[in-house]
Amino acid sequence: MPVEIKELVIRAVLNEDTNTLSKDAIDNDSVVRECVTQVLKILKKKNRR
Repeated sequence: MPVEIKELVIRAVLNEDTNTLSKDAIDNDSVVRECVTQVLKILKKKNRR
């Protein structure tokens, strides 16, 4: 019997130290963009099956 996922909850904790901001710091937009990209890849792969 197949299992259908109707809701997906992703939780993440990002800590940003305002005293040590550098060019290597990851901004929230890029993290969200990467998460969305990875989720869409997984969904496309699932739909091909």
